[in-house]
Amino acid sequence: MPVDLGLRTSDLGQNLTSSEMGLSVENVHFAYGSVNALNGVNLAAQPGKIHCVMGRNGVGKTTLMRTIMGVYRASAGSVVMHGIPIDRLDAPRRAKNGLALVPQGREIFPKLTVEENLRVGLEARTDRRRKIDEEVYEFFPILKQFLKRMGGDLSGGQQQQLAIARALQGAPQVLLLDEPTEGIQPNIIQLIGDVLQKLAHQRGMTVVLVEQYLDFVKEIGDTFAIMNRGRVVAEGTTDQLHGELISQHLSV
Repeated sequence: MPVDLGLRTSDLGQNLTSSEMGLSVENVHFAYGSVNALNGVNLAAQPGKIHCVMGRNGVGKTTLMRTIMGVYRASAGSVVMHGIPIDRLDAPRRAKNGLALVPQGREIFPKLTVEENLRVGLEARTDRRRKIDEEVYEFFPILKQFLKRMGGDLSGGQQQQLAIARALQGAPQVLLLDEPTEGIQPNIIQLIGDVLQKLAHQRGMTVVLVEQYLDFVKEIGDTFAIMNRGRVVAEGTTDQLHGELISQHLSV
C-alpha cells in the first residue's frame, strides 16, 4: 500500500535546500512490452520556473509525463519531488502529495458540468476543503459564466481552460501540462501563457510543459529539454534555443 510522504509545502519545514525542491527525473526507463519508450531520462525542474519539454512526435514526451504522474510505472530510475522519491506512490497518492497533470487531449468529463469537473479536482486535496477555489475564475473568467454547462458542450479552448482549472483545485506544487496549446485559438494560447507565468513566476510553482509550439516556448519558458528516442539530448535556457538545435531536433 503506497504511503503518504507528506510532501506538501506546508509540511516541509525549512530543512530542504533549493536544489532539493521541485521535481527531478533520474535515469527513468519505461517500455511498452518490448518497445523501449524511455531510455534513461534525466530532467530537473525548479520552483518558480517553466521547464519546457520538446521534441518531434513519438520521442516519448507524453510517456514521460504519464510516468512522472504515476499513470505508468517506470521499470527503472526514480521520480523525486522535494528531494524525496515518489516511485512507491500511485497516481492518486502523487496527486495528494502536490503533483498534477493536465493531459494531452484535456480529458475533461463531458457528461459533468463545469462545476462538477472542478469539484473532481478537489479530491486531490488533503485538507478536506470541498469549496472550489474561486481564483480560477480570475484566471479563466469564462468558466464562471458556464458553471452549469456540460463539459462536452464547451469549445476546445474552453475545455483546456477547464482542464487546467481542475488541476489547480488540488493546490499542486508541481504542475505538468501535455500540449496545452494543441488545437487552441491564439487568444486562448496567450491567456494560458499568462496564467502559467503567474503560477510559476509569482507563486513559485514548478511548471513542466510539453510543447511543440516554438514561439510559445520562447515567450513563456525559462528552461528547455529536447527529447529524442526516449532520452534528453539537449537542454538549457530558452534563449539558447535556436539555430542548429532547432534544425537538428525540432524541424520537420
